[in-house]
Amino acid sequence: MSGGSWSTLVRSLCFIGLISLIHCAYSAAQHRSYLRLTEQEFTRLPADILLQTIVSLVLICYSAAHVAGDFLPIRADTQVRTKSWDTVGNCPSFYTFDHRAKSLSPYFAADLRPQ
Repeated sequence: MSGGSWSTLVRSLCFIGLISLIHCAYSAAQHRSYLRLTEQEFTRLPADILLQTIVSLVLICYSAAHVAGDFLPIRADTQVRTKSWDTVGNCPSFYTFDHRAKSLSPYFAADLRPQ
């Protein structure tokens, strides 16, 4: 299959899966109202609704992953490559100077007074 027809097929499968999942929700609500009308106790959904729900979810997950495009590998070595051994343990993103917990501290007001 060419790229254009494959993309159209996957998008169509995603749309069909969404419509099928909406149908499952409607069927479950309809089954529940039927049980209320006949005054029966609700124990579980019928097997056909459960099967359709599972198939719809698998179809949506598969097609959504392909609609999103090709996955790219996570390259952890790009940032590490530029660092020397002297700065390997230095993580500036973890520095903390001021935070909300400091303002909730009972000693925070004492820290603000000039000495």
